[in-house]
Parts: sequence; structure tokens; C-alpha cells
Amino acid sequence: MPHDNDPCFEGSELKGYKRQNVPITAQPGLVQTPPGAVLEWVTASPNIPNCPPGLEYLTTVDQLLINQKVELLEAFTGFETNNKYVVKNAIGQKAYYVLEDTDCCTRNCCGPARPFDMRIFDNFQKEVIHLYRPLACSACCFPCCLQSIEISAPPGQVIGRVEQEWTLCLPSFRIKDVNDETVLRIEGPCCVSSCCNDVNFNVVSLDGDIIGKISKKWSGFTREFFTDADFFGINFPMDLDVRIKAVLLGATFLIDMMFFEHTN
Repeated sequence: MPHDNDPCFEGSELKGYKRQNVPITAQPGLVQTPPGAVLEWVTASPNIPNCPPGLEYLTTVDQLLINQKVELLEAFTGFETNNKYVVKNAIGQKAYYVLEDTDCCTRNCCGPARPFDMRIFDNFQKEVIHLYRPLACSACCFPCCLQSIEISAPPGQVIGRVEQEWTLCLPSFRIKDVNDETVLRIEGPCCVSSCCNDVNFNVVSLDGDIIGKISKKWSGFTREFFTDADFFGINFPMDLDVRIKAVLLGATFLIDMMFFEHTN
């Protein structure tokens, strides 16, 4: 469980968190939190053969919610800070915590186009997924140097990649597995403006069937126009390979940076 003295979570909402003794419900990975509890976290799932450690919980869900934290320094001064996110299940229990690890100069000089590392921790503060986005062009006139993100679980062991496809209008991405083979595609809308509406990026099988989606949720005028803190939802089949679920999670952060991170 999270501890007060862990530097990775210093300054975050987990600082000062003390877990309470709570009963476990019959549904795997869920915790029934008593009244007055400060935070709710899912419990660790049992080890599963052929599943990267830390991803066991993903085998029990078909939906994830991602909330980006509002950074007051960034909102009031425009000074770009490292992004922080909380990944929750459908009933709001916290499953993972995400921290961007980028130096100050890169964040403020490159803005949303910046390369980054993101570290995804479970509720035991163990890094279970690592994301790496290299520096690349964001303009469609450079088809040889498009956006991508590499997903490793555990850190150091690559399990997949997300690669932008060259298109003139519609955002499109390839989801690749550990063997660098395309297994799914992501297709976005022509207009990614989220004014008063959700923006949906469909997850599509190689046969063209829509099997899930990544949705950027409208979060209200104040949050949308005065901060770059976003809400996302991910839907995928329950029986989807757990590694591909993690790759889709990584794709969400790439989409956030490419289309919804404001330049201060």
C-alpha cells in the first residue's frame, strides 16, 4: 500500500494516505470502503500465469477512467509541470497512479510535442508500466517521422507500441504487440474539439469492427478552458489480451498529449 515517505508520490494526493482495514467484496480486486475512508484503492489481484506482474487487475475489467490532476501552479502561471493522473475502475476505485518524468526545460520549451517518460504505479507504489514517447514531428507533412509511444511491463520489457499512421484528416494509430505486429487500430474524428461534447477515438479490429473506444470526456467550461487537466474513459473487451489493454492505456496518454494538452 502507499506509504507517506515514498518520494514518487510526494506532493500528490497520496501524500499522507493511510490505508484502513476494509472487507473485500466477492468481486475480484474490489474493496468495500467504509464511511469516512479518505481514499479507495483496489486490492492486489492474485498472480496469473503469463501475465506481467502488476497487470493482473486488468484481467478483471473492461473499462478504465483516467483523471488528470489540476496543477494550480500551471493553471495560474502557465508554467508547465509534470502531469499526474489517477486511473480508476468503473465505480471510482483507484487502480493506478501515473507520474510524468520530464525535465523542466523539455516541458516548457517543447510543450505538448515534448518527449516524455511516464511511470505507472500500482497501489503498492511499485512501478508496473513504463511509457516512453520519443521526440517526433506532429505535422502530417512529415510522414516519415510520426508520433509513437512504447509500453513496457514490467519496466524494461517492451509489450507493445502505438504508432501514428499518416493521414490527411482523420487521426489514426496502429496498436502493435510484442512481436511488432499490428493487432488493432485507433480511428479518431475529423474534429477533436471537445466543446460541450465527448470526443471518441474508436478501437477497431483488423476486420473493421469497433470493439472499444477511448473517450475524452467534457469536464466543464472552467476546467476545459483554464487548465489542461482532462478526463478520459477507455472501453475494451473483457477477454482482450492484458498486454494490449496496457497498450491502449498508453495510447490514451499519447492522444492526450497530441490533441488536448494546451500550449501555455
